[in-house]
Parts: sequence; C-alpha cells; structure tokens
Amino acid sequence: MWKRFQTDVKKYINYANYSARSDLKAEVASSYLNWLWWILDPLLFMMVYTFIAVTIFQSRIEYFPIFVFIGLTLWNFFNKTIQGNVKLIRNNRNIVSKVYIPKYILVLQRTFVNAFKMFISLALVLVMMLVYRVPVSYRVIYLVPVLIVLFLLTFGISCLVTHFGVFVDDLYNVMQVVLRLLFYMSGIFYSIEKRLEEPLKSVLLNVNPMAFLIQCARQCLLYRETPSPVVLLLWGLIAFGTCVLGIHVIYKYENSYVKIM
Repeated sequence: MWKRFQTDVKKYINYANYSARSDLKAEVASSYLNWLWWILDPLLFMMVYTFIAVTIFQSRIEYFPIFVFIGLTLWNFFNKTIQGNVKLIRNNRNIVSKVYIPKYILVLQRTFVNAFKMFISLALVLVMMLVYRVPVSYRVIYLVPVLIVLFLLTFGISCLVTHFGVFVDDLYNVMQVVLRLLFYMSGIFYSIEKRLEEPLKSVLLNVNPMAFLIQCARQCLLYRETPSPVVLLLWGLIAFGTCVLGIHVIYKYENSYVKIM
C-alpha cells in the first residue's frame, strides 16, 4: 500500500493543488469583500465570544481575544474539513464515476483549502500578538509539530468519514452533533485548566485531541510554555495511524462507491 500511495501522491498532487486554488477563487468570486471574508469570518466570531465571555461571564483570561482566536483558528480547520468531507464522494459523483482518482486525493484537496485559510488566520494571530505586545519566546517553534499533528489527525478522520459517508446517508447529521459537542468540550472560549476540576480536566485534555492541541498552541504562542512532548508524540502516532487506516479503507472499498451512489 505504501508504494501505491507514494505513486498516487506524486501523480495526483498537482491536481489537488490546482483544484484547491480553483475552489478558493470560486469561493470569493461573487463576494464584494472577496478574500477579506477569510479574515473577517474568524474575527467576527472572536468578537462575539469575547463579548459574551468578558461582559457576561466576567472572564479574566490574559490576552483573551487572542486566546479565543487561536482556538477558533485550529477548530475551524478541523471542523470545516471534516464536515466538508462527509458528503465528498456524493458531491463529486461526476468525477468519481467517469475518471479514476484515488478518493483520498479529493480529501487532500479539501484539506489544502482549509489549511490555506488557517494559515491566514495564524498570520492574523501574529499581528494581534504585536498589537497586544505579547512577549515571544523560542517556544513558538513548537507550533510546527502541533500543526503537523492537527493536519494528520484531520486528514485521517476525514478519510474515514468520507468512506462511511458513502454508505450512511445520515452521517452528516450525526457528525454535526458530534462536532458541536466536541466544540464545547475543546475550550475554545474558556480555559479548561482554570474552569474545570479534576478528573474532568485531565480527561478532556488527554482524551480530546482538539482540546489538547488548542492548549498546546496557546502555550507556545501566548504563555511561553512548552507543550507536553510525550502527549504530543502520542497524538502524533494516533494521527498517523488514523491516516494509514483511512487510506487503507479507501483503497479497499473505493471501487464500490459508484455502485452505492
């Protein structure tokens, strides 16, 4: 499988890149604000959550707007990629039924689109850090392995939901509920460490990958702390294993997708 995967990636990676760029252009083609929406979307949500948490719930978290924005940036990539891939095969039935292309290449294309938007938001995080005069240390380099783990985990889960989305019509509705629950359990607009008590705090940070990865990003960007390398490595291995499983499942069953649709 590994040799086949390498061959297919080399053969179709240009298609994934070109298709991702085309989707990004088409997404803003009819918008007056064009690509500015990629910045305004997370910014507006950040303002809403900041207003609710600071004004209503009296949150006193340091650098709270950036705190929320980091959480939203990572979450939006994870959430939009997975949701967008549940019906991926059905939405691309014209391509799937006429031309052979490894179905995970379509997943990779959607992942590239949302990764591009995530990097725009991360650039905005850096600008906000300058505005708020957040002290920066060498620990910002830990953001790189955090993003790698996030990318692998998102891609692996997306491959699995892409496969099962062909056979289970209601999976999209189920995933909406699951992802909404995961959103509130990931500490997007509150601090899990300060808000929750043991053992719930440890369970969320160690069992919920998004809660852990968001906390890691905040640690290395805002608080000059080193994320737990052991837990990060463990989630990296799990993410890699999920990718292998997802690609294997797609290779095994992709020929039957056309018959089901």
